[in-house]
Amino acid sequence: MALLPVAEALQRVLADARPLPLERIPLADARRRVLAEDLRALRTQPPADVSAMDGYAIRAEDVTSAPTDLKVIGEVAAGRPFPNELRPGQAVRIFTGGELPPGADTIVVQERTRRDGDIVIITAVPEKGRHIRRAGLDFQKNEILLSRGRVLSGRDLGLAAAMNHPMLPVHRKPRVALLATGDELVMPGQQPGPGQIVYSNGYSVAALARQEGADVSDLGIVRDNLADTVTAIRNAKLRRADVLVTMGGASVGDYDLVQDALTAEGMELSFWKIAMRPGRPLMHGRLGPIHVLGLPGNPVSAYVCAVLFLLPLLRVLSGRSDHSIPTEHALLGSDLPENDERADYLRARLSRSSRGALVATPFPLQDSSMTRVLAEADCLVLREPHAPRASAGSPCVIMKLPL
Repeated sequence: MALLPVAEALQRVLADARPLPLERIPLADARRRVLAEDLRALRTQPPADVSAMDGYAIRAEDVTSAPTDLKVIGEVAAGRPFPNELRPGQAVRIFTGGELPPGADTIVVQERTRRDGDIVIITAVPEKGRHIRRAGLDFQKNEILLSRGRVLSGRDLGLAAAMNHPMLPVHRKPRVALLATGDELVMPGQQPGPGQIVYSNGYSVAALARQEGADVSDLGIVRDNLADTVTAIRNAKLRRADVLVTMGGASVGDYDLVQDALTAEGMELSFWKIAMRPGRPLMHGRLGPIHVLGLPGNPVSAYVCAVLFLLPLLRVLSGRSDHSIPTEHALLGSDLPENDERADYLRARLSRSSRGALVATPFPLQDSSMTRVLAEADCLVLREPHAPRASAGSPCVIMKLPL
């Protein structure tokens, strides 16, 4: 199978991905969830004309010169409307948020008044209609204020609450199952034996998936044994995973058994080699309703492939309208040689030039096993296949790495 271009590989990964079904959840639990329906206001906000300041509600025609005396006939606090209509020569003490009494058309702030018993002295002629929040100033009933596909922020939850929604319709969270393979892997905290290494891929990939709102279950490390690998895959089915992410064992070596195990379980293979570095042995397929991504075993390759392919897939499944990983323009901080037939994703640091321009400086060593370099990187510098030599200071395209 020929090496597949990155863009075509991503297109295949997303081709049959659809937003997951709707569920209704409490408002307080909805931050970072994705709306599955447009959300309409169930009420008008504010529902009536209200005061924007502490002061006195008056009729502007009663105060054409200053000072002017008016009789105070009551007061209005938020939530306690005044029942009677304001008559000529009268005023009502009012507090911020209080509903404008019938007949009143202006608020005089208290700093422009003096009080003498039940008389208020207006010391400056007010502007008619001043300091009043009109009904519907914020929004009107039945207005669509939050659209389907929106990732809900804390501010959005405040708006939804003001709209009077106690429950919100959101897409179900994607369920991701992680499966690592390899006799050489031991868990963090264990002492590696001869030829063994500490397992790290799952922690960075799981963090990416959780950051996108997925529920992640770890199926652990499976040894290089076909029967054990098949059992782990069946466990992912039992957990009703939407996405199965395998790490390692996706290539064609004698001990790379993941593809064989998945095929035995009925996976329809889409591709397993792509024209990128790091990450050439990336696998994709479908196992019934489960989307399968086979990430390379090298930790940097696994992470970069997860950013480029897993994150967009999770965003589509979550119902997001923006699934693409954004890119930006920067200047190269060092010279780069010409590229070969594979797209390159170089780990790089970001800085600012003396003129404030964004500068991306790739690390000198780009080995796909170097977790330290990955942790210190701020971004990936994207280079197209067969890109010519590039000098420091020339334009480049970058993709910032998730925090």
